[in-house]
Amino acid sequence: MLPTPKRFTLVAGSGEGNTPLTAFDSALLNAGAGNLNLIKVSSILPPQAQYDPNLSIPPGSIVPTAFGAISSSKPGEIITAAVAVGIPEEDTFGVIMEHSGHYPKDEIEKQIKNMVMEASSFRGIPLREIKIAAAEQKVKSCASVFAGLLLWY
Repeated sequence: MLPTPKRFTLVAGSGEGNTPLTAFDSALLNAGAGNLNLIKVSSILPPQAQYDPNLSIPPGSIVPTAFGAISSSKPGEIITAAVAVGIPEEDTFGVIMEHSGHYPKDEIEKQIKNMVMEASSFRGIPLREIKIAAAEQKVKSCASVFAGLLLWY
């Protein structure tokens, strides 16, 4: 059985590269997650997980991560990725949502906030607050954006 993470942080970044994969790697580095092994997880914040904006994770660690990302090779196109988490009022789990697309940053932040509120409502979880991280990039040649919630122990 895997241990349940007790801490989390939100990160977001953007980057350019010669290929979609190297652009994604550049976005990960810009977000501060480029030297980690990310394992994509679905969208539940563990109970009692504490937010740590300065969370330090050793390089090479295997990190459960809820994330959104998008890449594009169309110069001038706007791409954006966002992640949001609903922090519950009571001592229970929270909901994480990820989204990416061809939207301005302020629009995707509104969309993702509404997604968290709706998903929390489905579960009957009143929220104390919503935290959001987002990255926007105007493509020069080949770009990627990444937004993720990193879970740690």
